[in-house]
Amino acid sequence: MPESALIVIDIQNDYFPGGKWALSGADAAADNAVRVIQATRDAGDPIIHVRHESTRADAPFFAPGSEGAKFHPRFTHQGQEPVVLKHFANAFRDTGLKQLLDQHGVEHLVLIGSMSHMCIDATTRAAVDLGYTVRVIHDACATRDLTFEGTTVPAAHVQAAFMAALAFAYAQVICTDDFLPPLAGSRP
Repeated sequence: MPESALIVIDIQNDYFPGGKWALSGADAAADNAVRVIQATRDAGDPIIHVRHESTRADAPFFAPGSEGAKFHPRFTHQGQEPVVLKHFANAFRDTGLKQLLDQHGVEHLVLIGSMSHMCIDATTRAAVDLGYTVRVIHDACATRDLTFEGTTVPAAHVQAAFMAALAFAYAQVICTDDFLPPLAGSRP
């Protein structure tokens, strides 16, 4: 039974340029996510796609049934790759994600997707609380500028702060190139 699974979180249209909640660096993160997904497929490890949809029709993004709530065209699931629908930041909350992982004997998770400061953070922390070990591929995740008490925090700083916090106590945080297997003949 596989022990590791890739969780692809919320790579949806509203997070890309032209969407209702575009993220900084969404396209670059998507490029890396494609590489991670392909390497995981090549290895034969399970991939679970998570899609967020609001429960309110007037939601600022991911409105039910909207184009923005659909997976970005580069990220459709294949074959037996399951899709988990969620309504909260934490992909485990009120979903069947844990049961799905348990059915496959998964103990180790790899997380990619969006938003780093919300769903990646919440799902990573919940996964660790549930006993999983977690790796987050930081450059296959995206976020946006945040504002707090009149101060705008640039997306790059938000990303760094959240990844630093996760790396401190919750996950191994690595880049795509460190996750991917070496190319044949590229190392002695």
